[in-house]
Amino acid sequence: MVTINDIVALCKRRGFIFTGSEIYGGMAGTYDYGPYGVELMKNIRDAWWRAMVYERDDVEGLDAAQISNRLMWKYSGHEGTFGDMMVECKKCKLRMRQDKMADQTKCDVCGSKDLTEPRVYQVMMGLSIGATMDGEINAYLRPETATTTFTNFKNVLDSVPHKLPFGIVQNGKAFRNEISPRGFVFRMREFEQAELQYFVKPGDDEKQYEEWKATRMAWWINELGIPAKKLRFQPHEKLAHYAKAAEDIEYEFPDGFDEVEGIHNRADFDLGSHTKSQKEFDIKSTVPENNESTMKLSYSDPQTGESFIPYVIETAMGVNRCMFAVMLNAYTEEDLGDGKTRTVLKLKPRLAPVKAAVIPLARNVPELLNRANEIVADLRKLGLGRIEMENSGNIGKNYRRHDEIGTPVCITVDHQTLEDGMVTLRHRDTMEQERIAIKDVSKKLKSIIK
Repeated sequence: MVTINDIVALCKRRGFIFTGSEIYGGMAGTYDYGPYGVELMKNIRDAWWRAMVYERDDVEGLDAAQISNRLMWKYSGHEGTFGDMMVECKKCKLRMRQDKMADQTKCDVCGSKDLTEPRVYQVMMGLSIGATMDGEINAYLRPETATTTFTNFKNVLDSVPHKLPFGIVQNGKAFRNEISPRGFVFRMREFEQAELQYFVKPGDDEKQYEEWKATRMAWWINELGIPAKKLRFQPHEKLAHYAKAAEDIEYEFPDGFDEVEGIHNRADFDLGSHTKSQKEFDIKSTVPENNESTMKLSYSDPQTGESFIPYVIETAMGVNRCMFAVMLNAYTEEDLGDGKTRTVLKLKPRLAPVKAAVIPLARNVPELLNRANEIVADLRKLGLGRIEMENSGNIGKNYRRHDEIGTPVCITVDHQTLEDGMVTLRHRDTMEQERIAIKDVSKKLKSIIK
C-alpha cells in the first residue's frame, strides 16, 4: 500500500517537491516545487481554470493583491476570530494546538500536565507597511483568496456586466502562521488556493449549493481520474459564523479521509460585511457594523429594480492538497517478475508533467540525435506541454525515469529509423511498444493527450 513516505521520496528524487530553505536546515510548513512539480501544479491549475472559466459563460477571473489593508480583515471577521486555541507546556515549553493534542490534559512530548490555559493564537501574518517606526500591523498577507474576491465584486460587475447568478474565481497564494504544519504539503504556512465565489439571488442559494457540490465532485472524478470510492462528502459538524451550510470533499489519504475542497453556502455575510450603507439592505446574516467601506456591494435586479445583497456559494480547493491526492492516486508499484519492480505514476495524460520523451537509442550517433531533435521540434509546435529530449543513451533507465514522473509515451529513435522513417512508441501504463511512422507521431500524441 502506498504511504506518504513513498510520495515524499519520489518528490525529492524526481524533482517534484523539495524542502523549503533546505540548505539552512529547512523551514517547517514551506516547500519548493521543482521542475516536474511546477508542471504538475500548472496542469492542475489549468484544468481547474478551464472547467471554471473557459467552459462557462457565467464566471470571470481575478488576481487580487496578496497584501491587503488591515480593515479588509477586520470586517471579514478574520482579525477577531481567525485563530487556533494554543496551550504551552510549562515544563518543556512546547506549544501545541489544543485540537491536535493526543490528550488535552498533558503534553504530547514530555507528558507533563502542567499546561497553560488555552489562548487564541493569531493565524494571520501581519505586516508593517510603509515608514512606520513602531512596527504596528497595518496590513496582512491574505489567509485566503475569498475576501479579496468579495471586495472586488462591484468592480467586476461594473466592468463585465452579468445577471445573477454569476461567479468570480481566483487562483493564488495564501499565508497562515500555522502552529504545527503537518502531513507534508497537507498543512503549510504558504499554500495555494483555487476558489470560486458564485453570487446568487436569495432563495436560489440552496439549489445552487447542491448543483455546485455535484459539479465539483464530478470534476475530481472525471478530470483528475480519482475513483469515486476514494472521495466523499463530509458535512461540517459545526458551521462557521458565516455559513448557512458547509460540506467538504474528502480524499482517502493513507491515514484516512481528509479535506481537499470545501463547498459552502455563505449566505449574505461577506458582501453584507463589506458593503457601505448596510442599513439600506435586508441583510440576514449577523455582520459587524461597517462605517468605513466606500462602496455598496449590492446587485440591482434589471426587471424589478430591487437592490439587494447577493448570497454566495463558495467552492474552495487547496491546490497543493489536490496535487498530493493526484500523486497518491497515481502512484503504482508493479512486480515485473524475476525480482524486478517498477514505480509508475499513472497520471491522466493531460496532467502529466512531461507529455512525451524522445530518446535517441545511442547518444554518440549524430544522425540519431538530429532526427530526434527534429521530432522534438515538431511535437513542441503542438503546444501540448513539455516535450523532453532524453540523450543519456541508457534506454532502460530512461524508461524507468519517465515511468516515475508519469510521462505517457516515450518515442525511441533507433538505427532502423534512419532507414524506414519509423520510431518506437512505448506506452507508460502497459509498457507495450508499437512502430509508427514519424509523420504520424504528432497525430498519435494529440490523441493520447486529450
